[in-house]
Amino acid sequence: MPISSVPASNSQIWDSLKRAISQSSGFQGWVLDRALIADETSLDLLVHRYLREALETLAY
Repeated sequence: MPISSVPASNSQIWDSLKRAISQSSGFQGWVLDRALIADETSLDLLVHRYLREALETLAY
């Protein structure tokens, strides 16, 4: 991704981050382990839940 002189908006940053997370093997395994269907649940909600659980695990 080329670096632009124009700063990205928060929504652009979140969309890019959400896309990258959803393509990671960790996220995909997490979805499979929980028998979640990504098509039936919003990607935004799934990524939030994944990040929350990951941070809770790290905090433990």
